[in-house]
Amino acid sequence: MTFDPKAYGETVASILALDGAGERMMPLARGTCSSTEARQRLKQITAAELFKGSRAPDAALSGLYLYFSCMEESHNLSQSLETPDGSFWHGILHRQEPDPGNAAYWFRRVGAHPIFPLLRTRALELGVDFGPRWDPFAFIDLCGTGDQRALEVQRAEWQLLFDYCAAKKRGGNPS
Repeated sequence: MTFDPKAYGETVASILALDGAGERMMPLARGTCSSTEARQRLKQITAAELFKGSRAPDAALSGLYLYFSCMEESHNLSQSLETPDGSFWHGILHRQEPDPGNAAYWFRRVGAHPIFPLLRTRALELGVDFGPRWDPFAFIDLCGTGDQRALEVQRAEWQLLFDYCAAKKRGGNPS
């Protein structure tokens, strides 16, 4: 998968451009907000405006905040979403704190997310193999080791989940 920030509109692309254009290696633990400008811009627009017609606009916005390690904003949004997508973002956030037990709680609420098969494929390409299915609990453990591959898998995870949440309701990438 090639991540194209312009697929989500010029506003999202310009915000992502403030730090890596969707290619940022988010920290595995204890991140601090990497762009105060991104935080300010995100606070000035609603999820519905930013992701018009998307599958899960609030979840996509939570993911954007998480991309920049704006933990409080991402947490407030993801915690308010009683969906597998919200639980997924919430689980990633707690994995990054790091609070592995809390992360595992949220990943149990996710269930078998639709991006798991693609994420497993990407992880395999990066040299991470947990068996025949994606295992978010094994990934929590790997992140706790600080393994460099975990950073790359985490980036792929963010890109896939963000794309899934920001996609138009009837499938396909947003245009």
